[in-house]
Amino acid sequence: MQEKKTINNMRYFILLLVQLSALTTLAQKPADPLAHTFSIVARDVSTGEMAVAVQSHWFSVGSVVSWGEAGVGVVATQSFVNKSFGPRGIDLLKSGKSPQEAVDLLLRDDEGKEFRQLAILDKQGRVATHTGKNCIDMAGHSNGENFSVQANMMLNDKVVPAMEKAWKENIKLPLAERMVEVLKAAQKAGGDIRGKQSAALLVVAGETSGESWNDRLIDLRVDDAREPIEELSRLLKVFRAYEHMNSGDLYVEKNEMQKAMDEYGKAMKMFPDNLEMQYWTAITLANNKDIKQASAMLQRIYKADANWRELTRRLPKVGLLTVSEKELSELLH
Repeated sequence: MQEKKTINNMRYFILLLVQLSALTTLAQKPADPLAHTFSIVARDVSTGEMAVAVQSHWFSVGSVVSWGEAGVGVVATQSFVNKSFGPRGIDLLKSGKSPQEAVDLLLRDDEGKEFRQLAILDKQGRVATHTGKNCIDMAGHSNGENFSVQANMMLNDKVVPAMEKAWKENIKLPLAERMVEVLKAAQKAGGDIRGKQSAALLVVAGETSGESWNDRLIDLRVDDAREPIEELSRLLKVFRAYEHMNSGDLYVEKNEMQKAMDEYGKAMKMFPDNLEMQYWTAITLANNKDIKQASAMLQRIYKADANWRELTRRLPKVGLLTVSEKELSELLH
């Protein structure tokens, strides 16, 4: 009888220890936002540009994970996210710390470090990455000169290798497009076990121009979508098309009309149904005294949306349409 009582007491004691252990683990888990995800930080050796690209089944992942500053570096902070690692990591790089020193300092006093995943890359292409032992499987990272790929809560262990492979295989692409290909490869390999929701792409200049408003070269976010990576890819294509439009505008300012039309043509070829691109191309034609072709384009635009006709009426007042009254009449009807 005494032996049976002793065994029951031991069972009770063991159960109590298990419960206390579970409570301790829960207490240690940081109360930070979850951004279980896959991401890449990388540098283009030819341009010096640096970038972060990320996808997650989490709302607005780009507002949490991605950080960067021209001439300094980029940071991806994820898993149970410590958002302060972004700006603090950048500040540590600016103070002269290496990426590894920055990672070590950020994690030194962080009670939730075993739940964190962090990658830092500096303008020299040096990287440091941390995947805490309590990041949810499948979790891991792989890095080398000028890049680091990292993921947690993945469907399988094939995601990180697929990302690294995509980074190395797409060397001929511009940095932004190369980053998107890495995200596509991760998703194709299995991706986030929960699915897809948001994605982001941040690209900063390799050196600061002294004009911070111009040093963030690309900043695209898909906060909530069924196919966030595909949408991010589409937005990047739109961005490239508007780069051609902006180049065309600069040529107009220099009165280099043929070069301007070439740039506008490239933009419209990328997005033939975009009325904005068609409209300003037509206005440029009109200012270049090709009224007949401008009018033909404008009539098609007005048919799609009559508000563009009203805009045409307003342009001469501010000097954006320099035509005679007769020519204006032809453009309006």
